[in-house]
Amino acid sequence: MKRDVARLIVADSEGSADMLYATRFFAPDAFIFLEKGGKKTVVLSDLEIDRGRRDATADEVIGMSDVKTRIQKKGGKEEPGFDAILIQVLREKKVRKVRVPFDFPAGIAAVLGEAGIGVEAVRGLFWPERECKGANEVKAIGKALRITEAGMERGMEVLGSATINGRNLIWGGRKLTSEILRAEIDSAILRAGGMPANTIVAGGMQACDPHERGSGPLRAHELIILDIFPRDSNGGYYGDMTRTVVKGRASDAQRRLWETVQKGQQLAFAGMKPGESGSEVHEGVKAFFAKEGYPTEQREGRWVGFFHGTGHGLGLEIHEEPRFGRTTFKEGQVLTVEPGIYWPGVGGCRIEDVAVVTAGGYRKLSRFRQKVEV
Repeated sequence: MKRDVARLIVADSEGSADMLYATRFFAPDAFIFLEKGGKKTVVLSDLEIDRGRRDATADEVIGMSDVKTRIQKKGGKEEPGFDAILIQVLREKKVRKVRVPFDFPAGIAAVLGEAGIGVEAVRGLFWPERECKGANEVKAIGKALRITEAGMERGMEVLGSATINGRNLIWGGRKLTSEILRAEIDSAILRAGGMPANTIVAGGMQACDPHERGSGPLRAHELIILDIFPRDSNGGYYGDMTRTVVKGRASDAQRRLWETVQKGQQLAFAGMKPGESGSEVHEGVKAFFAKEGYPTEQREGRWVGFFHGTGHGLGLEIHEEPRFGRTTFKEGQVLTVEPGIYWPGVGGCRIEDVAVVTAGGYRKLSRFRQKVEV
């Protein structure tokens, strides 16, 4: 992408990773970012202006009220709206065409077109630099993983201290449910400085649906998937980790399933080297699972085996480029490695860690232990 073409983002930075990457500034309401000729301009409301001047990574921070004043001095009687402010800023900067992210608001694009300003939506990465992380970003993801591990530790503590009464798990004098355990995990994440979202605590046959959040009583001697992916409330980077455990005694079938997934993860890590194909690594893991007796197939309209990707990019979004199975590995990519097998009658198992691709292979960023029984 040519750097001499003006680039525009109109979004809030809590929801837009592109805006947060550009400005390193958290704001809940939409604001304006413009880059022209290497100079970065941010336009903020009066509510955010002082904080923005202090914290935003920009060459220039402009207040929306100042732009409104300039518009009204030209004879405008009505209070200028957001669209008028945006058009005024672009005209003052002599911008006639902008490149925008592919998810740029269609309504604003239409208004710009009516004002004679060309809009070109960029397919793929708006900031190509986001694909490969620098040292500071890797450090930030490591911090998010420490927050993730605080939540996982609390989950293991609760499961470890629960007692078994028949098939039920008893904790704090009542049946332990997915909802209770999720609340304990999420509370630990909040205390550690993170923002939890949609934490998965799924046991038994619920765990055979990879994105089932889980509900109801957790059972003894069943596989339980804990998938935790909080955001660091300070830096905005995500952590991501999954562990599968049995509270009680794992059956031979459960243990074999768990050990097969663990070996599949090790196989995937071994293939993470610059220049290697993520697709080939993914297919190799699937082939290994099939060889071990866990083919990926449909049974009565439902998928069983390993029917999702081996991993995904991790950073300012929980799922971002590159996708494990669609990339050629490059130094600096940070990816999850999360093979799983979902086998009705035995249960679901997924083990997930995070690694950065290095010149010689990979470096694991996750630290939390892997253990089948608690």
